[in-house]
Amino acid sequence: MNDRATARRAALALALASVLAIAGFTVLGSVFEYPQVLDEPTADILALYRAHQGAVRTWFLVLALSAALMAPAGVWLGRLASGRLGRWIAVTGVAAAVVQVAGLQRWVTIVPGLARDALDPTRGASAEDAFERWHLVLGKVVGETLGYALTATFTVLVALALRDRVLPRWLVLTGYVAAALIATGVVIPLVDAASLTNFAGYVVWCAWLLAVAAVLFRVPAEKPLRAGRVV
Repeated sequence: MNDRATARRAALALALASVLAIAGFTVLGSVFEYPQVLDEPTADILALYRAHQGAVRTWFLVLALSAALMAPAGVWLGRLASGRLGRWIAVTGVAAAVVQVAGLQRWVTIVPGLARDALDPTRGASAEDAFERWHLVLGKVVGETLGYALTATFTVLVALALRDRVLPRWLVLTGYVAAALIATGVVIPLVDAASLTNFAGYVVWCAWLLAVAAVLFRVPAEKPLRAGRVV
């Protein structure tokens, strides 16, 4: 696989990840009031989930697919970068995909049963307790905290790898800004305002992915992408 083909595959993965993320968050924000709904009492979350279960499950699957695409994108970008930096890009891309899919899949595989059990007077309390445990472990710790840290790291590494020879300076700087804002999500449990900066970071990040994808897809066949340890 030559560099141009690899760049185009990475571009398609990044663009599709961005489009699916935008679509998923937009629809879930409309039908499920996500992510603001997570601040509501557990009983209210589960009630709203039951009311729109089909749509909510479908669009969380879309978000999970968006997150999963970071794995092949990371592998292809890692091949372009080569060397130690390339290996780190591949590792962080795959890791970011794994932890985010692990967090998101609970809405498809675990929450439906808990939402149903919550209606049973004999199991309602235990179902709500289980929802809160899974939300803490898979949601906040794995999907969110680890996901934020790995996504921010991946973004910085990609910006470093593509600077100078591929990306214009303003797009490299935009990647750094998006990564910094996303990383603030790690302190959301301690700083409420971090939820806003984190959200802003993902908005910038989705736009950045599309811009990077556009640049990669238009790389001329004769342009060398490799230069030592970085692209």
